[in-house]
Amino acid sequence: MGRPAKFSEDQILDAALAITVESGPGAATMAAIAARLGGPVGSLYHRFGSRDLLLATLWVRCVRRFQEGFVAAVTAGDVEAAALHTPAWCRRHPAEAAVLLLYRREELAAGWPAELGAGLGDLNARASAELKALATARGLGYERLVFALVDVPYGAVRRYLTRREPPPPSVDELITATCRAVLS
Repeated sequence: MGRPAKFSEDQILDAALAITVESGPGAATMAAIAARLGGPVGSLYHRFGSRDLLLATLWVRCVRRFQEGFVAAVTAGDVEAAALHTPAWCRRHPAEAAVLLLYRREELAAGWPAELGAGLGDLNARASAELKALATARGLGYERLVFALVDVPYGAVRRYLTRREPPPPSVDELITATCRAVLS
């Protein structure tokens, strides 16, 4: 029987997240992550197998955490809450928001790990399905709905995140006005 793990998966991913946000994805090496944790590099390889797998797992975790509230708002049919989820989530989770909105997944993991391949195709499936259902229920075009609930909020927060600032509350008013205009 092996020794119990000294660090949980979330602790390892949190260390990788902090390094990525502070210094960019290139700085999130296995050695740097291990040093941040105060543990051996070998334990990271034992848990993840590769740097690409670790950083890809981090990216997937960020996507899933973001989508929880977004999908809940879309499922409830609350378009304004869905549109405002992005700036609110960015304020509550600035590090994860920076990873999702500032780095493409290809920048984090040079080669997308096969271990994540099966789940990757399903990553956005529920959000897409709920958006399609809402578009149908409201008699809206799917692309129009995605523009209002995804593209506009993303564009509104991106410039603040690139400056490492939370989106100001005034962004919410602009997103709401745009959402109403696009969907009316």
